[in-house]
Amino acid sequence: MSVMSCGGGGGGNLNLKQSWQKWADDHRESQRRNPFSGSHSVTERLRPGEQGYGLPTQGSQTEQRGREAHSQVGKEMDELRGIIKRIGEAGPDGKTRVTFGRLFDAYVTISNKVVGILLRARKHGLVHFDGEMLWQGRDDQLLITLVD
Repeated sequence: MSVMSCGGGGGGNLNLKQSWQKWADDHRESQRRNPFSGSHSVTERLRPGEQGYGLPTQGSQTEQRGREAHSQVGKEMDELRGIIKRIGEAGPDGKTRVTFGRLFDAYVTISNKVVGILLRARKHGLVHFDGEMLWQGRDDQLLITLVD
């Protein structure tokens, strides 16, 4: 007997009604926590420092996409390190170095995200370079040092 069936005492309709009510209750709760829902009565709001602040809801698609992106960036940083090892030269301290211009020329054939990956790799302590941003042309002679 299908859920939409009208016969047999209404058990199917009761299941459908309960299922719909659960969805509506879950949706109402998620909207109550969503600051972008358009509701001005957001009653639950995490504050900086509280557990879960700035993080996606556990088990959500957003959390899954974040994990996948983090994994992809990790792979790209490993690939960047490999390229620096391959085309770079050892400096006086034994650390591998390459100029930004040479790295840009080698890496741009693989990905157009070389500057973003370099910034992320520096944040993770994998490479070192001076300055806040890298610009093609202006910073071509700037040394990128692989931190082992």
